[in-house]
Amino acid sequence: MTGSGHRVRRLLALLGAVACVAASAADTASALHLRIVGGLGSLKVFTQHEKPFWETELARLSGGRYTAEVVPFDGAGIRSQEALTLVQLGAVPFATVQVSGGIKDPELSAPDLSGLNPDMATLRRSLAAFRPYLEEVMHKRYGIEVLAVYAYPAQVLFCKKPLAGLRDVAGRRVRTSGPAQADLIEALGGKAVTIGFNDIVPYLKRDEIDCAVTGTMSGNIIGLPDITTTLHPMAISWGLSMFAANGAAWNGLPDDLRALLKRELPRVEREVWDESERDTADGIACNIGAPSCVGGKRGHMQEVPMSAADDRLRREIFASTVLPHWLQRCGPQCAATWNRTLAHSAGIEAR
Repeated sequence: MTGSGHRVRRLLALLGAVACVAASAADTASALHLRIVGGLGSLKVFTQHEKPFWETELARLSGGRYTAEVVPFDGAGIRSQEALTLVQLGAVPFATVQVSGGIKDPELSAPDLSGLNPDMATLRRSLAAFRPYLEEVMHKRYGIEVLAVYAYPAQVLFCKKPLAGLRDVAGRRVRTSGPAQADLIEALGGKAVTIGFNDIVPYLKRDEIDCAVTGTMSGNIIGLPDITTTLHPMAISWGLSMFAANGAAWNGLPDDLRALLKRELPRVEREVWDESERDTADGIACNIGAPSCVGGKRGHMQEVPMSAADDRLRREIFASTVLPHWLQRCGPQCAATWNRTLAHSAGIEAR
């Protein structure tokens, strides 16, 4: 069977699962088993938080009345650009959906634009400013209930040759994962090369790129300390996703289950954010070989401290390049969205 055939079969299986959920939900006196599509299967958000919550904690918290199984979306044959539409249609009633990158709706990527959030504290403020609008849009435009928002660890810059600061990116070929990262790198004078995560190591080994933007710990796991020498710790971007429920499926759940999820998923969300903050710091510690390294392999990279000059440059480039280019991709309504939500916390108005 072809790859597309496998995907169709998996989606048909999911559609069958929806029917099972609906049938069970109709009889609120009986036990209910949910089928959930989670985030990326290789990341801690899924392995240490989503999977344990759905497959272990839900049954314990509900006294065995409610159970669930969860599969990562990359294991369910679902493409990230399809997930929001599938939840909207009810084909997948409950799923973790990517927010950053604006795969379906560029407007949604606003709180995680490259260069906006150099650290976790700033990311938290950005999401707090944008979240009411995100929940409103999901409800009114897509008929979706947002039950949690998850953050992935920071995406930072790994380079083969030393650099003293962000200005030294000029002239280097840098792996990026999307247009906002590319805007930032190009504004620094670098050449953005947009490739997938799995291509980072071979491209570096073949000298087709000089640097790569990727997660602090994921970079460690794929061996970047063995083929790069220098790490700049400023978060270029992070990665936000939301746990979303189709409105009809959500309203069809028993009242006590909805109350349980409304109570417990914010706890899971807090744990995910704390994990991402720890993972970001631990990734840096492991890459530079610090004694505090816990979760990765100790390397010998040099960490280039983020200077005041780097922070000024980040802010200048965000205001002059990243934000205007996002507005061009997003459309005329997005300036009003930015000014309504993020302009105050960022201190930058869209024009």
